[in-house]
Formats: sequence, structure tokens, C-alpha cells
Amino acid sequence: MIEFKEVSKVFKGGKKAVADVNLTFNKGEFICFIGTSGSGKTTTMRMINRMIEPSSGTILIDGEDIRKKNPVELRRKIGYVIQNIGLLPHMTIRENIVLVPKLLKWPEEKRNEIAKKMIQLVELPEEMLDRYPGELSGGQQQRIGVVRALAADQDIILMDEPFGALDPITRESLQDLVKDLQERLGKTIIFVTHDMDEALKLANRIMIMSEGKVIQFDTPEAILRSPANKFVEELLGEERLLQTRADVTTVAQVMTKNVVSITPEKSLSEGIRLMREKRVDTLLVVDGSGVLKGYVDVENIDKSRRKATSIGDILNRNIFYVQQDKLLRDTMQRILKRGVKYVPVVDEKQRLVGIITRASLVDIVYDVIWGEEQLEDLSSASEEISTKEPAVRQGEV
Repeated sequence: MIEFKEVSKVFKGGKKAVADVNLTFNKGEFICFIGTSGSGKTTTMRMINRMIEPSSGTILIDGEDIRKKNPVELRRKIGYVIQNIGLLPHMTIRENIVLVPKLLKWPEEKRNEIAKKMIQLVELPEEMLDRYPGELSGGQQQRIGVVRALAADQDIILMDEPFGALDPITRESLQDLVKDLQERLGKTIIFVTHDMDEALKLANRIMIMSEGKVIQFDTPEAILRSPANKFVEELLGEERLLQTRADVTTVAQVMTKNVVSITPEKSLSEGIRLMREKRVDTLLVVDGSGVLKGYVDVENIDKSRRKATSIGDILNRNIFYVQQDKLLRDTMQRILKRGVKYVPVVDEKQRLVGIITRASLVDIVYDVIWGEEQLEDLSSASEEISTKEPAVRQGEV
């Protein structure tokens, strides 16, 4: 629907704000432009409605070169929402909403109908149509700014950091509103933002710019999985990248396969000998097929050495384990809240295949994903748990 072909913009003095952009946006997509200040994202967006003229290259809308269209007529067919809303204070909300339809000479009856429809879309009372912008809150004014861009039924809506000056609660509410309207009405939205969380939440695809060049253009999921370079990684931030990795990483990918185990028929003396040899204080117990049955620790052996003969006699079957095919993110909190140093990992047939150590989770992932404050709370809880119930310990295997 919108296509950039080798588009560049050079301002007076020779500053190249946009360099050789080649992009295609499909009908009904929500596209976010993001980058550092001065990266060229706003300039690129404003070239779509010719508020800024390209220095070279071609921009096509539905296959037509926009330079062949009258710029005023072009802008009337493209909705535009800016950060400071841009409502005209001397006009009522009704008059603000139908400003473009009036310029297009829609009959008054049709304009009134569209005004009522638009205010219903943003769930504001119809009596507000006859109020002035100064009588509305900032969030309400912003909602009117959004639907004003939809009133003339334009297929393309440009949004230039529309929620940048709003408080977080109002901002989140309007993000949900815009995304819902875009999906319901099938509009193509080009949205400039400096907020990566906003871009990841709203966009079907994200264009990342730096120094006038497109660094990466892809879906949020693809960008999180495979950032194009160090600049994109820094823009995303370590927390988002690690969270994404935890969301797609399975337990099997991070487990340790070097596991010390023993079978039930072995004697207690054989168990002690194995503990000493491997420098561990706990043994996982498996049957002849490798199926996990439980565990024994040095305290159990010491207490029962006079009345028990085999490992199976003192086997503790109350053991927590995780499946190897589970996502790390789904199991991590359950593992850490147990207050144990490691957790056995089993396959679909309950066979022991590895362990996950608590220390590796805490050091590598947990404090980044859930935050240091929650980690401290969880560590304290774990210390309390470990003093009240027997832990399954195998040291730093």
C-alpha cells in the first residue's frame, strides 16, 4: 500500500536526515518508527503526506507517486495525530471532529452522524460534542484527537508521538484504544515513538532508524529474537532480551546433564562411597530404566545405617522435578521458591535426564527478568524454607 523507493532527505547545509530508504507497508498494518533523537523517524513519516518533500526517490501510495498529487488533497486523505493534540480551542468538539469532512464538503447531516459515531468509539458522552477542548481533560482531548483523524474515513493515519506528554495510566489506556480501533476498522497506522515498550505493544512491524538509515525492519518477535546489531540490542535493553530468551528457552537447553544417581538395590555403604567420590551430599535414585524414584541424602543414611540395608529402604519419594520440554520462564519461579540448590529434570517417560541448579538461575537470569527487589524477597523466603524442610541437595554438580 505504501512503498518507499530509494527515498532520501537532505536539509539546507547538506545534512542528510534520511538516506536511501526502501520500505513497503501493507494495508491494515500497524507500523512503528523508532530510534534515537535525530534518527530520521519523524522526517520519514512526514514525507508520506508531503509535509516534508523528499530530496530524491519515490513514495507510492496504492501504486501512485504522491508527487503527482496535490499536497493539500493528499493530506485530506491521510489522518494525522500530533503530540500536542492540535484541537482548535475556539471550535466545539463536534466542529473539531468534522473539520476535514467539512473541508471535503460533506453535508451537515452526515457530519453530525460521523461526530456521534466517533465520540461513541472513544466511549465519551454525546453531550461532550457541544463542549470546547478546554472543558475536557488531557486524556479526553487526546481521544478526540485520535478519532478526528478517523472521521473522514482515511485509510492511512500518521501519528507523531501522540502519547508522549501523557501520564502512564492515560497513555496505556490510549494505546489500547488505538490498537483496538486499528484492528476493528482495518486502518493502516504509521506511528512514531521513542518508547520501545510502546512499539513492541502496538506494532505489527517495527522500523528502527539511526542517523537517517533503516537498521532493522521486522516484527517485534523477530527483532527481539535476532537484533540486527549492537545498536538495536542497546535500544531493546538487556532486560527485554533476557526475558524473551526465557520465554522461548526450554528447561532442556539450560540443564546440566552431569547427574549423580544410584539405583534402589545398592547398599548404604555403596551410597556413601559414591557421595564421597563425587563430592555430593545427596543422590538421586532411579530404577533400572532410569526412571526417577526419589532421593537419599547423607542425613538419611546416617540415621538409618543400623536398621536399613539398601538405598530403597530409606528412599524419600517426595521429590520435586520439572519436565525437560517446559519453557524456562514457566518453571523458574516454581524452582526458586522451593529453596533447594537444584531440581531434577525428567523426560516424557519420567526418566532422569539432568538437573537445573538454583545458583545458575539466580546468577544468570532471574535477577534481570523479575528484578532485584523480588529476588531479595525470594531469597529470604528460600532461606526460611530450607531450615524447615529437607532439601534435595547435590552441590554444584
